[in-house]
Amino acid sequence: MNLLLTGCFKYSEIQMEALRSLGYTVYFMQQEKEKLPIEAAEVDATVCNGLFLSHDINNFTRLKLIQLTSAGFDRVPVGKIKERGIEIYNARGVYSTPMAEWAVFRVLEHYKQGWFFRKEQDTTKWTKHRGLREVSGTKVAVVGAGNVGQEVAKRFQSFGAETTGFDIHTDETAGFDHMALTETLCERVCEYDIVVVTAPLLPSTQGLISREVLLAMKQDAILVNIARGGLIDEQALCEVLAERKDLFAALDVFETEPLVEKSPLWRMDNVAISPHNSFVSNGNNARMFKVMYENLKNFIEK
Repeated sequence: MNLLLTGCFKYSEIQMEALRSLGYTVYFMQQEKEKLPIEAAEVDATVCNGLFLSHDINNFTRLKLIQLTSAGFDRVPVGKIKERGIEIYNARGVYSTPMAEWAVFRVLEHYKQGWFFRKEQDTTKWTKHRGLREVSGTKVAVVGAGNVGQEVAKRFQSFGAETTGFDIHTDETAGFDHMALTETLCERVCEYDIVVVTAPLLPSTQGLISREVLLAMKQDAILVNIARGGLIDEQALCEVLAERKDLFAALDVFETEPLVEKSPLWRMDNVAISPHNSFVSNGNNARMFKVMYENLKNFIEK
């Protein structure tokens, strides 16, 4: 079987050999926009990210398995994949740990005034800050109670916070003290000190964090988005943050990436910006390879 790999994952020679040992003939292309190293019609399986943004999936007539290196499915034609019965797997669980740690880091950085102390150190000033806060005793809403959301909730629980997961179900879920339906977020968001967005971007979740939700947030609340930028109405976010200086937003993802230079978010004192970086970790490579290896092994052994 022919396996097409792309540069969305950095393979060691040992890992490449492990995939060949499963029985695959391996082809590699660094950039997914490049010309394919093999005819599309000869590809049986692929590990990729945005390959089908540049190459028509209809040309991959033999394709039976897609392994994504992303947690989301928003860069692949899911409808066509389902119609053809192609097996598709995401990077479920691969990035949950670093993303959850990032959410906690951003909250602690704000609560403990990390930026303030860094600036004082730069100017050799011995200045105390009397406005530090505790995570213990806070109420945390996690919008999206999937794999990432559960890891976020577990970590906040360990700090003594009370966690509520908002999702399309109210089943008991690891890491959460309570569960609630996403449709109730607007009426309940005023209860929470911290709101972390981890939901997938779907037509039903586009703009989920709306102007109404933002205006209803609790005094001095912090909003963390480590999912997809489209989950928040970005224009409304800019306007509400300009009006409500008490709110703080830690944003790792945006509607358009990179975030345009003219965006007012860059210059707001109550915003922390990072370049879609929360998923990065020294542990990702081993976790991602384990996921793809098992899926490719099971596929070729059928």
